[in-house]
Amino acid sequence: MSGSKVPITIRVPLVVTGFMVVVSVFASERVLTRLDQTHTTQVQQLSDAHLEGLALALVDGMVREDIWQVFDVLDRSQRRPARVRPTQTIVSGADGVVIASSAPAEVPSQAVVPQAYLAAFVNGQTMAIVADRQVALAKRDVMFEGRSIGTIYASLDIAPLIAERREVLWTLMLTNALLTLTLAVLASVIVGRMMRPIGVLTDHLERSEANRVEVIPERVLAKTRPEYRRAFTAYNALAKAMAERQSLAAQLAEEERLASLGRLASGMAHEINNPLGGLFNAIDTLKRHGAEPVVRAKSLDLIERGLKGIRDVVRSALMTYRADRDGRALKPEDVNDLELLMAPEARRRGVFLAWNTELRDEVPIPASALRQIVLNLVLNACQATPRDACVRVTVTADDQAFELAVEDEGMGLPRAAIEMLSGRGGVPAPIGDGTGLGLWMTSRLVQEHNGTVAIEKGNRGGTKVSVRLPIPTGEALRDVA
Repeated sequence: MSGSKVPITIRVPLVVTGFMVVVSVFASERVLTRLDQTHTTQVQQLSDAHLEGLALALVDGMVREDIWQVFDVLDRSQRRPARVRPTQTIVSGADGVVIASSAPAEVPSQAVVPQAYLAAFVNGQTMAIVADRQVALAKRDVMFEGRSIGTIYASLDIAPLIAERREVLWTLMLTNALLTLTLAVLASVIVGRMMRPIGVLTDHLERSEANRVEVIPERVLAKTRPEYRRAFTAYNALAKAMAERQSLAAQLAEEERLASLGRLASGMAHEINNPLGGLFNAIDTLKRHGAEPVVRAKSLDLIERGLKGIRDVVRSALMTYRADRDGRALKPEDVNDLELLMAPEARRRGVFLAWNTELRDEVPIPASALRQIVLNLVLNACQATPRDACVRVTVTADDQAFELAVEDEGMGLPRAAIEMLSGRGGVPAPIGDGTGLGLWMTSRLVQEHNGTVAIEKGNRGGTKVSVRLPIPTGEALRDVA
């Protein structure tokens, strides 16, 4: 895991822990080194004092070569209580032969001094510590009238000193571990409290990405430290500006929708005037020749077809103009009405409209949102398609999703329009630009219904826009119904 993915509330305690471990290791090493030096000096002093006393007591016996006197001195020296107690003492003559030892069974008289003692003092030192055996080996030459008459070798028990060193080591380890853990927990708590305002700000920023801009409440601002309050205040100003912008964008989008329908009204007028002319002619024919059964039947059939055409045009216009926020589900005739509504605009622009609708049943998605999505995309495709070209609209639905595909034969959507329609990067509404509100509103509607937009190159050039909206299930389906 990279460092950038680890929260700062964890990184800071880890840094503190690492720092404390380094400090603890260094401090413990210095303490143990100093303790080891102190113990070594202490053993040296005690061994010197012990051997000095022995040397003075043994001079007379060694000069007279009285082995029993030497044994007596060694025996009495072993009985003295001391922190560093001798476990074995060997007295040898100038020729290196043992005169006597405190353990005659192990080192008898007239034997050679054990190699363990001789090897410990090869470099001329007078003391050597053997940690694995928990003993210190020491030696002292016995002098008489300025010459050496023998040597004393002693093995001293230093187990209490090693135990003390081990106790100090465990005390240091436990103390440092407890201190490190305490500081790590304290650092985590402090950093957590420091990062709490950042978490509040981050939470509100993430909501703003989902078009749910919310200001930070005043009660939160009142409890915030001054250094964070400035950031919160600046965010609230930005949130209010974004809310106002979104409100204005929604209002302009609605006006754009109504303006688009207004532009369609000129084409609808022809759709109404044409059957009206036929209706008046049929009425004149009835007035003159209404008594004839054949003429009367043809005239009535013409009047009926003309009235149905006017009814369909008016109904499609009313269904599109109406706000329709009651959540009514989409019906097949809702899409068919849009084909009838946009046909005059397509003819005015010289564009062929190929409409393929495979809806057979009601789709549990709000009709107003779907009608507006279809209206915006088809109008945009008609504007982008040159004369004598074709706009293809395909509408399908199954148990999983509603799918819409609009393909034109134009020059292709600009990059800005693609980003706006696909909703990449949270592109704001183009307030003041004069264009693009229809695409922006389409993107908003698709996002609100958890849908997706796919933009690709069409089979005949131009652009193909595919919209997929999932069918609600469970509680959501009952709410729509």
